Amino acid sequence: MTGSLARRVAAEAVGTGLLVVVAVGSGIQATQLSQDSGVRLLACSLAAVFGLGVLITLLGPVSGGHLNPAVTLSAWYADRRRSTGPTLREVAAYIPAQVAGAIGGAVLADAMFARPLVKLSTHERSAGHLWLGEVVATAGLILLVLGLQRTGRARLVPAAVAAYIGSAYWFTSSTSFANPALTIGRVVTDTAAGIAPASVVPFVAAQLLGAGLGLGAATLLFGRPAHPGDDNHATAARTEPAPL
Repeated sequence: MTGSLARRVAAEAVGTGLLVVVAVGSGIQATQLSQDSGVRLLACSLAAVFGLGVLITLLGPVSGGHLNPAVTLSAWYADRRRSTGPTLREVAAYIPAQVAGAIGGAVLADAMFARPLVKLSTHERSAGHLWLGEVVATAGLILLVLGLQRTGRARLVPAAVAAYIGSAYWFTSSTSFANPALTIGRVVTDTAAGIAPASVVPFVAAQLLGAGLGLGAATLLFGRPAHPGDDNHATAARTEPAPL
């Protein structure tokens, strides 16, 4: 990663905001253009694939392109002993920036479609099968990111993450929020993409649980990252990519 902390934080805020613009804006547009729920979901998932891939590709060299507190926390925890991931200072700066950006993105999306700028969502998403969907979606996301890093294929992260989230729109019951900041941002838009305030805490809890499970699965399948004092650290350092 390059640039000052302020620049990296700005990249995370802007990137997360634009990600929410994609999610909310495509939801509004799809609702206006079609009454078919399948067509709407297809439109939103395609927008997510293209938008997420572009944003990670663009901002990855600046901040790592996390755009997601679950990714930030997982990257810090996974590499905390090697000091190759984000520091606690960066985590403390990234997460508020991501949340603020997400809220700003929802307001911007509503503004573009001449909707109330801030209106709390009435879309209740409180059910066990939806929380399970968020656990699965987030666990898969973290496993994918860490797995690609630990096998020296971090360059594939933008395309792979975009493809995964696009597919998760369809195979999860929750349509794969998989992002605490995005979840909070959707509270302030009373559109098809919104989520009621009372539904947020269980969703975020499910996402954090999923992140933990993804970390565990990555360790099980790919092993722990080499520590600085390990005999094989020199080899690992040559192949380990920069954090997402």
